[in-house]
Amino acid sequence: MTKKFTAQIVYLAPILASLLFGLGCAALFITQSAPPISVTPFPEENPVGLFGNAVYFVVLVAISATIFYVLLKKKSQKLITFIIAFALTVAALLLSIIYLSLLSALIPSLALMVLPLSIAIAAIFDLAVFRFGGKARNIAVICLGGALGAFFGNYVPLLSATLILIFLAVYDVFAVYYGPVGKIAHLGLDQLHGLSYSFKEMQMGLGDLVFYSMLAGSMLFNFGLLACAASLFGILAGAYLTLVMLE
Repeated sequence: MTKKFTAQIVYLAPILASLLFGLGCAALFITQSAPPISVTPFPEENPVGLFGNAVYFVVLVAISATIFYVLLKKKSQKLITFIIAFALTVAALLLSIIYLSLLSALIPSLALMVLPLSIAIAAIFDLAVFRFGGKARNIAVICLGGALGAFFGNYVPLLSATLILIFLAVYDVFAVYYGPVGKIAHLGLDQLHGLSYSFKEMQMGLGDLVFYSMLAGSMLFNFGLLACAASLFGILAGAYLTLVMLE
């Protein structure tokens, strides 16, 4: 007999951990001057640019989900693993370089060690995700989600970030019930090593952690600690409500 799922506060622990790790990364952006990086294709000068940025992110997510669904259907596990490993390794390496560079401004002795430390972190991340698995993989995914979310929160302009999150929320509802995301869940998220984490009976995608952290980071960068704290409460409350609806 299958045990009935029951929503519990403890299920929010990985989400909170990812948010707190992301805010730790965000603190580096606040204390130090970060290099300018453009992650949105259109400027926010007019509504066309705002909507263009939101559509751009949704299209990227939709295409990625569709590709993985097709590959899962074809049982192309080696190709799936290669794509995920390449993308996550690059992300872990670049994020490590960015955050360690910011940290080296506070600790000058780190300056010469930024690149070798970044390579080491990326290697440890890969081992955790693709070799060790289990708790090590979950911790790696949780940290990556927080770090990547803080990065987007800093570099995606506020209005674009708001529309991106709204558009992705709408897309997520559609994709779960009618699109590739729900179909991937039925085929098994555990086949996409590094793109999800598991905690007790629950599985959640890396993308959810990224955009939770992006929201919290954006609030911190644009409105300060009080707004950030309010966003944390809202994120956790919304996540718990979702769990209740799954009962």
